[in-house]
Amino acid sequence: MLSPTDLAAKYRSNGRKLTPQRKLIFQLLHENEMHPTAELLFAEASAQMPGISLRTVYQTLSELVEMGELQMIDIGGGATRFDPNLGDHHHVVCVDCGQIRDVHVSGVSALRPSGAEDFVISEVGVVFQGVCSSCEKSRVKTVKSSRAKSPALQAKSSK
Repeated sequence: MLSPTDLAAKYRSNGRKLTPQRKLIFQLLHENEMHPTAELLFAEASAQMPGISLRTVYQTLSELVEMGELQMIDIGGGATRFDPNLGDHHHVVCVDCGQIRDVHVSGVSALRPSGAEDFVISEVGVVFQGVCSSCEKSRVKTVKSSRAKSPALQAKSSK
């Protein structure tokens, strides 16, 4: 994504109204690797600029996508996320907490799915799903904790 200053200039040159609210959204998106939802951006923007509207956030995000300066990501099961990284990359998603990270995979563009011979493939997007290390640690603690508290396991261990 362009710098907030360059994005503001491009936004204005596209005949769009540049407001302090939109400038703030540009700043919040710049180099943001969290793949935020509109609601998350709204919460961050509201903390810095009370009175900003959710409609303004949605409108600005929509216009940035339309301009090709922002990518929409729909990984299913929830709100659309936004990615300012327009470079060639893919995503890994934690199925527990929903965290999304950019990943780079070599050779993906050469993939050719069988059954799609009558399609002209213009884009390949890969989403890996799994459990992040924080959630995995939490899962292990939960399993150990539930085993320790289980009366059946306590009875077995006391015999």
